[in-house]
Amino acid sequence: MVTFNKEELERYSRHLIIPEFNIEGQRRLKAAKVLVVGTGGLGSPLLLYLTAAGVGTIGILDFDVVDDSNLQRQVLFSVSDVGRPKVEAARDRLAALNPYVNFIVHNERLTSENALDIIKDYDLVADGTDNFPTRYLVNDACVILNKPNVYGSIFRFEGQVSVFNYTDAEGNKGPNYRDLFPTPPPPGLVPSCAEGGVLGVLPGIIGSLQANEVIKVLTGVGEPLSGRLFLFDAAVFETRVLKVHKDPDNQPVTELIDYEFFCGIGGDDEDEKDKVKEISVSDLHAWQENHTDFQLIDVREPYEYEIANLHGELIPLAEVEAAIDKIASDKNVVVHCRSGVRSAKAIAALEKKYGFKNLYNLKGGILAWANEIDPTMAKY
Repeated sequence: MVTFNKEELERYSRHLIIPEFNIEGQRRLKAAKVLVVGTGGLGSPLLLYLTAAGVGTIGILDFDVVDDSNLQRQVLFSVSDVGRPKVEAARDRLAALNPYVNFIVHNERLTSENALDIIKDYDLVADGTDNFPTRYLVNDACVILNKPNVYGSIFRFEGQVSVFNYTDAEGNKGPNYRDLFPTPPPPGLVPSCAEGGVLGVLPGIIGSLQANEVIKVLTGVGEPLSGRLFLFDAAVFETRVLKVHKDPDNQPVTELIDYEFFCGIGGDDEDEKDKVKEISVSDLHAWQENHTDFQLIDVREPYEYEIANLHGELIPLAEVEAAIDKIASDKNVVVHCRSGVRSAKAIAALEKKYGFKNLYNLKGGILAWANEIDPTMAKY
């Protein structure tokens, strides 16, 4: 039987005095093993509250390092953590919060090759990721391994929470992520938080709600959000709960697939980047230093330009074709965006439709410039 020492009983006393929760609920938490995928905006509150609540074993999975731009919302980290692997910084912070929790660090990307081996050792997965390939991967691995999946998603002012692949006390299996989203959206239709932004406090709200659902699933206290999708709009403070039903037309998930290909990533976008001519930020800097005659075009949005820019001519991607007369044809033209994806799209369209031969994509975009040329520039 799971037991507690005197210090643990005092620590969890506010749980223990809840009649519906009591020491049995705390025992179930201590006996549980939870994998949190992602330590970012959602993973931060998830990990903090699951650790504080006393979940016995917590897996921390991420492959990224702490960046200055994370600190606006990823409250698990501090300035001193910048540059450290997120999983290591998270483990140290969480261990200081609760020494009675066992942490397992997975400093790696979750892939189709390792997902089943990692997830099989846990009772539940909490998905704190921000991209569609990993969401489908987490879902499918949980379906194959029969594990509940506590889902959260954020974008700008809006958040979503649900519990997928949950089996209730009567043995009824709830819907999974594919019942809500059978197919991913077209590539580029839904920007990530890094591209579209997110209100800093929103992941704290949604991640805390995810932690609440994890605790309910593990303890059997309350009614989990299985078969329901919770929607929150922070801008107008409105909430809705939608019903989610199992789709009888969905094919059973029996194996993991290539999720980048499934979501259309690494296909058209990468093909476009491969086809267009590129110039590195160091070469562009040399052109500027040598006063080479060329045109620099920025295809981001005006609000992005205001945050950080290379003093290029601003022509947002949606307006490029209408601004053909502004694009030089008698000298080299360097087109850039934040990371090189949108600028590659612009060049591909201009070359295909209008026969341009003098266009170069800035490899890595303004992010590469900030990393390699001007570290004082905001990495936007």
